[in-house]
Amino acid sequence: MLGNKIQRARKALGLSLRDLGEQIALSHAAIKKYEDNDVTPSSDILIKLAKALHVKVEYFFRPERFTLEKIQYRKHADMPKRQLEEIEAKMLDQIERRVELESLFPSPPIQSFSLNHKKIDNYNDIEAVADEIRKQWDLGLEPLPDLIDIFEERGIKVFEMDNRQYPKLDGFSASINSMPIIVIGNQWPGDRQRFTLAHELGHLVFNGFADPELDEEKWCNRFAGAFLLPKETLVSILGEHRNHIEPRELSLLKQEFGISMLSILHRMVEIGIISNSLYAQLRSEFNEKGWSKHEPGDPYPKEKTHIFEQMIFHAIAEEYLGEPKAAELMNMSLESFRSLRALESGYAADRQ
Repeated sequence: MLGNKIQRARKALGLSLRDLGEQIALSHAAIKKYEDNDVTPSSDILIKLAKALHVKVEYFFRPERFTLEKIQYRKHADMPKRQLEEIEAKMLDQIERRVELESLFPSPPIQSFSLNHKKIDNYNDIEAVADEIRKQWDLGLEPLPDLIDIFEERGIKVFEMDNRQYPKLDGFSASINSMPIIVIGNQWPGDRQRFTLAHELGHLVFNGFADPELDEEKWCNRFAGAFLLPKETLVSILGEHRNHIEPRELSLLKQEFGISMLSILHRMVEIGIISNSLYAQLRSEFNEKGWSKHEPGDPYPKEKTHIFEQMIFHAIAEEYLGEPKAAELMNMSLESFRSLRALESGYAADRQ
């Protein structure tokens, strides 16, 4: 309903009722009546609301189809609830535009998500489950470049969010009408993004398959490491047991597999390649050198989402939609969309 759209856009900007009212010269009580659907705003008020809320007027009339369910955040424990509400509101708009675009295709452009694996009774099952999912997805045991593409091709919708305002958030997973989604922060280094992606995949795997007595966050961290760097692969590279490890070895593995040096250390102690005492010693060295916060060497390249824009131009090419609708779905002006379509310089000026 219209009121829900106003409220969502307001929360996405972190505005109070009073803040929004002041911007369009109305009382907070008047804004609340709009949000509660007690009063329908006039067309001139809608235009003012759209300007204040940084949305196009069409936004208010786009069908509202979803709520986020089964949300699992990867975040600091003290992240304010208000910020989480802002993030959810922002992401729902992206999600609705994506689903509306997919509905324009005669047949679904992306396959449905499904997993088939055994029930998880203890932490020792995690390695086998991660290997089984790689097998089901025909991924082998090699490094996984372009992890977002791998997820999208198998029915998990992946979205990026600008997390500069939210430094305590890595990402989250959720479902909409039984469709899984994962959201990652686009300001983190690639190895951190990839661990978040794999961690949130763990939540999707955990749901309905694992003993509820298991610590889900601990489980998902172990799963993420096992999915990105399988035990068999790591043992074949480093050997079954090591008395010491060179930092350069960790750095090379990071660049090959897209997993942080620190996470590789975790993997090594988890599967018994190094002892707990050696792990503690190496962690201490990492802390002394500042590597626990900023690892040495070039950062791993960031993950990028391409599927939404690819589907837009697929739909344009097949005449499933026209330029005005495409510009609306991409949250761009028609002029900027036409520049983007023509591959003109500066075409991304107002993309959001």
